[in-house]
This record gives sequence, C-alpha cells and structure tokens, in this order.
Amino acid sequence: MDLHEIKIERGPAAARRRGNPWPLRIAAGIVVLFAFWLFGPSVSAWTDRMRLPEVKVLVVRAPAAAAAAAITGTAANGYVIAARRAALSSDVPGRIVEMLVQEGSVVKRGDVVARLYRDEYAASLARATADVQVAESGVVRSKAAVLAARADEQQSDDAVTSQQQLLAEAQAQSRFAQAELQRAEDLLKQGIGSPRDVERTQSEDSMGQARVRSLQAILRRTEQARIGAKLRVEVAEAEQQVATAQLASAAAARGQAQATLDKTDVRAPFDGVVVLKDAEVGEVVSPNVQGGSNARGAVCTMVDFDSLEVQANVPETSLKAVQVGAPAEVFLDAFPDRAIPGRVDRIWPTADRQKATVEVRVKLLERRDELRPEMGVRIVFRASEQQDNAVTSAESSPKATAILPDNAIVEIDGKPGAFVVERDSVRFVEVRIAERKAGQVGVESGVRPGQTVIIEPPAALKTGDRIRIVGA
Repeated sequence: MDLHEIKIERGPAAARRRGNPWPLRIAAGIVVLFAFWLFGPSVSAWTDRMRLPEVKVLVVRAPAAAAAAAITGTAANGYVIAARRAALSSDVPGRIVEMLVQEGSVVKRGDVVARLYRDEYAASLARATADVQVAESGVVRSKAAVLAARADEQQSDDAVTSQQQLLAEAQAQSRFAQAELQRAEDLLKQGIGSPRDVERTQSEDSMGQARVRSLQAILRRTEQARIGAKLRVEVAEAEQQVATAQLASAAAARGQAQATLDKTDVRAPFDGVVVLKDAEVGEVVSPNVQGGSNARGAVCTMVDFDSLEVQANVPETSLKAVQVGAPAEVFLDAFPDRAIPGRVDRIWPTADRQKATVEVRVKLLERRDELRPEMGVRIVFRASEQQDNAVTSAESSPKATAILPDNAIVEIDGKPGAFVVERDSVRFVEVRIAERKAGQVGVESGVRPGQTVIIEPPAALKTGDRIRIVGA
C-alpha cells in the first residue's frame, strides 16, 4: 500500500485546491429559511394548540327591541288576526259577469265588489212591477165601486126619508078625513047635516086610507132598496179590502223580486280591504257549495283593518304573568325594532292540552300601516302595576345596549364583566347589567355592538392571556 496517496497536503497549494466555503454556507441558510417558512406556521399552530386555552366567542350586536323588551316581561309568539273578516258571496247562485275589486282594494260599506248574471231576475222584477200596477188599478176600481155604493145607499136613505114624510102627511090627512066623517054622521043624526056631506066625507076618508096604504107599500120597497144599497156597500168595501190585499201581495212579490235582483250585486258589509280574490269573471258562485261541485263558495275575502288584533298562545307556565287589561308590547317580525302598544283584551277560558298553551287576545292601541293579517309577532306582556308609558313607545324598552348570554358574564373580585377579544388576546371589561331573564342578560354599558366576547371563559383566564378560538 502506497501511503503517499493518502497524505494530507498542507500549504497554499492545498488551500487553493479545496475552494471557498461561503457558497455552501449561504445555500444551507437558504434551505433553513425555506424550511422555517414552510413548516413554521404549522409548528406555531401545533404549539398554540398545545399551550393556549380553547374558547368560544360571539359578536356583540345591538339588541332588537323585542329581545330587549322580553328581558323585563313575559314574552310569547303570535299572529296578527282580524276580528272582522268576511268571505263575501251571493245569497243566490249565479255566474260572475263583472269583478270590481282585486287584492288590496279598499272598499266602503255598501260598495259593489262583484256582479252576477241578472237578466232572469230583472224579468221577474218587471213582471212583479206589472202585477203591482194591475193591483193598484183594482184598488182604484174598488174604491170607485165603494163610492158608488155609498151614493146609492145615501139615495136610498133619502128616498126612505121622503116616503116616510109623505106617509106621515097621508096619515094626517086620513085622520082628518075620518074626523070629518064622524062630524058629518053626527050632524046627520041630529038632523042638521045632509047625507051628501056624509058621502063626501066617506069618500075622502076612503081616499086617504088608500093613499096611506099605497105610501106604506112604497116605503117598504124603498126600505128594501136601502137594505140592498147597504149590502152593495159592504160588498164593495170587501172587494176594496181584497184589492188592497192583492196590492200588498203584489208589492211584496215585487219587493222580493227586487231583493233577489239586488242579491246579484255582491256588496261589502263593512269598511275594509280585500285580501283575497276567490273567483274570477265567468265562474259560478253558490251560497250552498257541496262536495264535488265546481261552483265557488265566495267571491272574495275582505278584512276590517281597524279590527286587527293579536292572537298569542301563552304557555301555561307563564299564564300567571298575563292579566286582562294589562299593557303589552307587540313587535312585528318584519319590523322588530318598532313597538306597537297594546292591551290584553281577553283570555280564553280553556287550554290546549296538546300544546299546553292558553290563547290570549291583545288589542292594538295604535293603527299602523305596516300591519297585515297573519303576520308573525312577538308579544311582551307587562305587569298591570307597571306604568302605562312602558307600552306607549319603543323608547319604553329596557336601556340595555346589548344582549349577552348568561354564560358570557363572569365575576372577578365581585364585579361582573366579560372577556373581550382583542386580536389573539383578551381583556376583562366590567359591565353594568340591566336585567337577567331566561338565560339572557341585558347590558347597559361595558360592551358595545361589534365587539367579540368569550362564552364560558376558563376560570384561570385573565387580561392579556392569549387564546385560541375554536368556534362560536
């Protein structure tokens, strides 16, 4: 083995043959920096997972008026309903020939909303009107007959009176003739008178008696005629009553025909708004729709917006906080920041065993344009002894500027507060609590909307500690 081949050379010539070491060092540094850039975040994250506490957070938001109000009162969900709601239809079946409203139309009481085919009913009315005219003519004729009968009766009465006077006169003359005959016979017996005078007076007495009998017969005929005249008056009056009754019957028939014709005009029973069209022109509507029929039961549905109220199903466990006459605040789901003042109007006398709720109706004390039937609402019931101004405006709600869950509030040194996240660390902030209820805390000051707070912070957490957020 030749040891000269493995001999280490020393000196300038050997140094020149080994080269410069700095490029290798620079390359190694670049490799280290690249490895740190590539694996540094993962290593740092792994270190944080091992060392930093895991917490859940939420972003503080400005509370809706309904949520803030629920902190200081009993709350329930419900709906806006109309106490006066009507599905309009006709009392007679018919085909719609004209529709005068649509959804959203505002109508007044008595306005026509739809018209049905009416020619048949109009013809019936025309016939009934003609019957009335005939009956009216019959009444006029019967009145004339009564007047004529009464005139005949009066004439008969006058004739009877005249005959009675003539009879009285004839009877007086007959008595005078009898007296003259008696005097003539007495004078003849005394030899003073003459037989001729007796014959003359006898003749006058006979004539007087005959005239009396004749006038008596005429008087009897006249009285019979008067009786007939009275009977004709009674008959005429009876016929007048019949004619009057026939006129009333014809007028009633005309009124019925008119009413039937009027029923072809579907009218609004009260002031309100049309919320639904149930039929269109050409469809048949009927008040007695049976299964399998193609007829519609209603023309349209309208609601009296002045009768809008709130229906709420209050849990039995919260019913003790609801009293008739007590104030309440109503928040529409569509406008949760606007409070509508109300008052508990009535509480149902029975409960729903399946839902364990009792229906409560709340009367709205203000008319709002945004109110619509069937809208969802949140109702906050107030105690009756609370001031009424607590339900007169949205400003009457609690002064809480934020609503936090109860598990976000902790006490340090006897002071309530919350941990606010600032970048990757936390800071304890004291808060002023307005009210606690149902797991919610109304905060008046300390935190503001937009800040992030920790939920269920660890017991050892303190200001300045870094944390690792794992979810809300």
